[in-house]
Amino acid sequence: MNTENQPVRPATGADVEAVRAVTDAAYHPYIARIGVVPQPMEADHAANVAAGRVYVTGEPEVVGLVVVEARPDHLFLDSVAVHPDAHGRGVGRTLLHFVDAHARALGLPEVRLYTNALMWENQKIYPRYGYEVVERRVDGPYDRIHYRRRLDVI
Repeated sequence: MNTENQPVRPATGADVEAVRAVTDAAYHPYIARIGVVPQPMEADHAANVAAGRVYVTGEPEVVGLVVVEARPDHLFLDSVAVHPDAHGRGVGRTLLHFVDAHARALGLPEVRLYTNALMWENQKIYPRYGYEVVERRVDGPYDRIHYRRRLDVI
């Protein structure tokens, strides 16, 4: 199934278990590599959904999601998760384009995110979507590379 043109919609309470399952499936492979549980796996998914921070894609099953938070000068992209079974189907691209559109709709000039320095796959992906490295910083047990993508706000 091609999921590239699937709509992205706000998650509802009925999606919380799917959000947890997709997040866990997407981030679990990194546990051994980075030596700690990735922060998105420990998030309060129900609270994030209730706060309107989670957007999902995939029908009938959720296959991808983003967790975002509007801040005064940017949209913070807290997590992007695509179920491994849906890799290569354009789900991540759809979600990243949604994030850009969402930030623009909120009148925010940029999107910011970070990724673990040992998640090198992401370091190849984000620059292809216009993200630039801002800094590398250690936050507790996490060695993170911070990115931003400046947007043309209409």
